[in-house]
Amino acid sequence: MIVLNILGCLVTLTLFNSGRASTFGVDTTALEPEVSGDGALFLVNNALHSLEVSDYCRELLHIFAERYISYVSCLVTSVRPVKICQNCYIHFSILKEMYNNISSDQVGPDNVSCHDSLLRSDRLMLVFQLYQDQQQIWTTSNCASCLSEDSLSNVTLYYMTVLNQSLTCFEKNQEQGNHSILCKECKTSYRGLNELYGRMEKNHSLCLDIEYSMSITRGLWSKTFNCSFPRAETVPVIAVSSFMLFLPIIFYLSSFLHSEQKKRKLIHPKRAILHSNLMNIQDRSS
Repeated sequence: MIVLNILGCLVTLTLFNSGRASTFGVDTTALEPEVSGDGALFLVNNALHSLEVSDYCRELLHIFAERYISYVSCLVTSVRPVKICQNCYIHFSILKEMYNNISSDQVGPDNVSCHDSLLRSDRLMLVFQLYQDQQQIWTTSNCASCLSEDSLSNVTLYYMTVLNQSLTCFEKNQEQGNHSILCKECKTSYRGLNELYGRMEKNHSLCLDIEYSMSITRGLWSKTFNCSFPRAETVPVIAVSSFMLFLPIIFYLSSFLHSEQKKRKLIHPKRAILHSNLMNIQDRSS
């Protein structure tokens, strides 16, 4: 009997405490076992992933990150000498392809589109901004002018060949220490390179790589080796330019002289008639 009374008291006390806690607004869930901080963070992360990004979109984002890192690494290692367009066009092409897959409205597995969840789901729009920055670098470098269907164009490859010929000539002849020999031996190849560059400039076929390489080559030719084209080669150009400059003067001068000659021819007969009339009058008076 004593045991039963004790059990009854315990049950009554438990019910009383529960009612008291609820009466005074005490949260009884606080008495439940707590989840550790790491475990709670893990649950929150899983919840956010499941709500915002699908497995398919996370895979696209992972591939985009790998290609982005590869492209930026190529840019940094191609800064000097500048060979961004030559070395990195493949990296940029596959990065652009992946970004187009993310930004398109085309759906993947389970009819999932990653356009909104990866590009515009937050205020920063980090993926969009990162790609736009690299797109700006590519556009500013004008690399598209040196490419043809995602590969180096024929004129770009030909320019590289002619450039290598000039640089090889420089390297071969500068070892002799006599720059006058270098200027003589490399004059033909350097002139051909200059003419090719001029044609490419007119055709808008220049990218940053070509502009940089030509600037360096011209600096070597004129400043380092102190070379220049012989003055005799510029004489015909100066002669033709001078002739074209004085051609209008010659034309107007000849026109003026020709008109003066016509005036004399027109005036002379009148004087002759007046002179003959005067002679007739004198004869009659005599």
